[in-house]
Amino acid sequence: MNVHRAATEFERFTQKLILSRPDLKDLGIWQSNTTLLRMEAIGRFPRRIRLSASCVAWDKDEVFNWLEERRAERAKWVYADAS
Repeated sequence: MNVHRAATEFERFTQKLILSRPDLKDLGIWQSNTTLLRMEAIGRFPRRIRLSASCVAWDKDEVFNWLEERRAERAKWVYADAS
């Protein structure tokens, strides 16, 4: 992805209030719908917002906060094979 396209993608996300499933995938959140439902049920991912009978979305700020928490977690990980 070139720098201009990356900037355009970032601007697209910053203008939205809610994110669709394709938006999550564009952010690198590739878990299946079933996995996301399980994660939501145990509080490991932001809960979806039901917009209609067949349409759901996620609050952008909640998803971005979740991503920031994952980044902070990553800094604390200790791998078994690390020396």
